[in-house]
Amino acid sequence: MFNDKSVLITGGTGSFGQKMTRVLIQEYRPKKLIIFSRDELKQFEMAQKWNPARLPFLQYVLGDVRDRDRLMHVFKGVDCVIHAAALKMVPAAEGNPTEYIQTNVIGAMNVIDAALTNGVERVMALSTDKACNPVNLYGATKLCSDKLFAAANARREPSRTRFAIVRYGNVLGSRGSVVPFFRERAKTGKLPITDKRMTRFWITLDQAVHFVISTLEKARGGEIFVPRIPSMKLVDLARAIAPHCALEEVGMRPGERIHETLISEDDARNTIRFNNCYVICPHTPSPEELLKSYDGKGQICPEGFSYSSAGNSEWLGVEELKEIVGQIESDYAIEQSRWSMEDVPQ
Repeated sequence: MFNDKSVLITGGTGSFGQKMTRVLIQEYRPKKLIIFSRDELKQFEMAQKWNPARLPFLQYVLGDVRDRDRLMHVFKGVDCVIHAAALKMVPAAEGNPTEYIQTNVIGAMNVIDAALTNGVERVMALSTDKACNPVNLYGATKLCSDKLFAAANARREPSRTRFAIVRYGNVLGSRGSVVPFFRERAKTGKLPITDKRMTRFWITLDQAVHFVISTLEKARGGEIFVPRIPSMKLVDLARAIAPHCALEEVGMRPGERIHETLISEDDARNTIRFNNCYVICPHTPSPEELLKSYDGKGQICPEGFSYSSAGNSEWLGVEELKEIVGQIESDYAIEQSRWSMEDVPQ
């Protein structure tokens, strides 16, 4: 669906944005691909791998989602927006709430206004497990963002902009992930664990990118798409990365919780289960009506259902985590050392 289309990625220099850029370059033929972010250094570094001189459809644009006028200008002629720009560090949010509100909430409002004004066809916003029954400010701002994007469909003209959301868990190996932190601390012989009972959902960056691509085409408008992904115990991840290290329980940080939830019992009343994902439906149309539009493939979740990392049916053990972490680090090393523009399809 990206062939001959103009695609814009907000936060395009982040971990997700860079992976999405690579996939779009290698697997599709976009008419234009705009990398929108406020980090000029990261844009410069990206341009060393993907040079607009060799990829004339590629464009790097400086800007901030907080700047509504800038978005209004940059969104002109854009067909599809993937909204990945966000502030996301949980402890930092607790001490800097207004900054997170400005980017994650006001920024979302600006993206919506710019998309509606310019007649963008599709907008997919990235969310987080922390937006479900939030206990920290970061999660609260992302819940506000989710609500804004879902409600934006009521403001669109018929058959024009469709807004939808993807909500998934922690991305293994992304910037800010616990993996590089554990690698560094392993040199000391001790790994700090906030709570040994802690569980988390995990998804790889490649899985996250391809899930977003698959849902963009399916979205009718207003849905929250949740991939069916495995859980893991934090202590198992620590043992997979540094089995020789002692584990030191240091206590939970502000805004953390022991388990994560992607779908609450309240959300489940409007949720359809498919083989590879769940779809939390907007209030209109109803789950029954939406299920028909998906050719009836799927099941409405039963009363009392919830999707949490503690109650998940699929788990990653120590050996599986070793393999996944090793593969991610190997792929990253290869990409950094061997990537050349000759690899790009002409």
